[in-house]
Parts: sequence; structure tokens; C-alpha cells
Amino acid sequence: MAHIVHEVAGHVGSRRCVAWWARPRKVAFYLAAAIFSGSAAMAQSTAEPPLTMEAINSASIDTVATMPLAELPDGAMPDPAIIRLQVLLDRSGASPGVIDGYDGENVRKAISAFEAMSDMPVDGRVDEALLASLARGEDVVVRYTIDEADTEQVTGPVPDDYAELARMEFVGYASVAEAIAEKFHMDQKLVESLNPDAGFVVGEAIIVADPGPRLEGRVVELIEADKGRRQVFAYGGDGRLIAVYPATIGSETNPSPSGSHTVNVVVSDPNYTYDPANFVQGGNAETLIIPPGPNNPVGSTWIDLSEPGYGIHGTPEPRFIDKTASHGCVRLTNWDAAELAGMVSEGVTVTFLDEE
Repeated sequence: MAHIVHEVAGHVGSRRCVAWWARPRKVAFYLAAAIFSGSAAMAQSTAEPPLTMEAINSASIDTVATMPLAELPDGAMPDPAIIRLQVLLDRSGASPGVIDGYDGENVRKAISAFEAMSDMPVDGRVDEALLASLARGEDVVVRYTIDEADTEQVTGPVPDDYAELARMEFVGYASVAEAIAEKFHMDQKLVESLNPDAGFVVGEAIIVADPGPRLEGRVVELIEADKGRRQVFAYGGDGRLIAVYPATIGSETNPSPSGSHTVNVVVSDPNYTYDPANFVQGGNAETLIIPPGPNNPVGSTWIDLSEPGYGIHGTPEPRFIDKTASHGCVRLTNWDAAELAGMVSEGVTVTFLDEE
């Protein structure tokens, strides 16, 4: 498995950066929490359906349980209907974050985002209008044959210590299963659950989600990072909402900026500069340059902002988006950050909306 070293336009200097997000303009987004089919929210059903390709592709999202969101019991299995819903939302530009088969706030917020993007009343309900717009007949999971390209960025176990990361040539994936999971916007555990007997070797056919291609040919003119809703909203020149992403945006101790800023530059596969003057990781007291790669602390994309030390970037831990704090930046999944980066350019306005 080869180490790939990428040419990088420059180092990413991080003051406290590790998160970012936004919300749509002129849209009264989300009720206190998204509501499903006349209930307080959507939750996992108590009867667990089989986790097969056929079960997922035939699942009816209008039968998703309508119970208040609650802690899932230990050992709860992914729900085929939730997987189908997550994939359909992802294809529409209303990202649910990682596709894992579990109900949660990111799924609910994506439903409301889809409604806003579709000029529907934003009530967070899985109703007939939403089903008519979203629930098409295409399969949402498919068979995929692993090829050599899926192994090229696999470099083995990824150390936690930044000093050890700095000694690597490329901070790649720990395994082919992780590479596959990221390629198809999935949680690695879901990939492994769908393919319990897989060796994840070249030439092997496995089952994966089909989130569709990245949004392309769109030009984002405004980004809003909403600290209260923990989302990033991308608008076109006509003011229409193009895409919405769940995000981690700062923390109480390391808040993200306020007000409006602009995009300086977009970097794919950035290096990361660790400066202990900003925060201390482990026992590392010296400045370190961590090489590029999907498991680099800022992931595989950096959108640099005019506010020094801050940016919008990816993450090595997509399952934690909107679930943990950051060091001040806006953090998206690697695939959402890459999609957004492909639609922005220097000078695009980025506005941070404070919590109400």
C-alpha cells in the first residue's frame, strides 16, 4: 500500500482552528427541533429490520418511527429506512453528515434544509409533500468492486500524537475499509456491518451507499455559518440556497469569529502547522508541520478566511461532526468540505451568525 505525497500550495497555520458551519438567509430554519409526521421527532424503530441491500433499497421512509428522539440502546442496529433517508438527503444537497443508519439531529436538520431548498414549508416533517420530492425509486445502496485506487491512500494505523504524525510522509487512511467509508460518505461501522465477511481487498465486490456525484457547476456567492444551528449554508448569486452541511463551529473556550469575512484561498490536501502557543496537544511543546492527508487534523481541504488563523476545513473524524467542540474554525466532513471548496473562490463572503 503506497504512501502518496501531495504537492501543497502552502501550510495551514492554525490558531485555534478546527470547525465551521452556517445557515440559510431569510429562512426561518428548524423548529426547536425537526418534527416528523406529527410527532416530536424521528427515532429508531423497536423492531429491527434486517440490514441487507434489499431491505435498504425497499425501505419506506414514510414508515420511519415517529417517536421523540432518545438515546439509542446499546447494540442498536442501523435502520434501513434511516439509511435510505440519509442517502436521499445527501444526493439532494442537504447533507446529513455521515451515513450511519441512525436517527439524530443531523438527519432532522437535513430534512428542514431540504424543505428550505425546495421552497417547501419548513416544518421538519416527513409528509406527503416531502416524500413526493425526495423519495424516488432509485437504489440507494449498490454493489461496488474495490480497485487499486482505493488502496493508494492507505498508510496504516494513524497515531494520535502530533509529533508522530509530523514524522509521516502522508497522513492517509488506516485501512481500506476507512477509505471506502469516506468515499461513499459512510460510517466505517456501517460499511463493515453491510459486509461482515469482507476482506476489503482489490477485486472484491461489496455493498456501499450511493450518495451520487458532488454538486458541480454551481457558484457559491455567500456562506453563512450558523453557530446556533451548527450548520453551514451556501447560497448562489441569485440568493437561492444551494447546499447545507452539518458543522462543528468553535466552542465556549475557543469561539469562532463573528461578523463577515472573505475567502482568501482554497487548498486541497493542506499541510497543518501545529503551534503550541495556540493550544497544546499531548506533551508537544514545539511547532510541528503535519503533512497532508485525509487524517491530517484539518482533513483534506482548507478554505482559508481573511480572519487570520481561521478557516473552513475537513476532519479525520466525520462521525463527530456537530457532536464535539473545535478550536474555533468550521469543521465539516471531508466530502462536504471538498464539495463546498469546489463551488467557492477568492473573495466569497463568509458570515458567522451568533447564537440567538
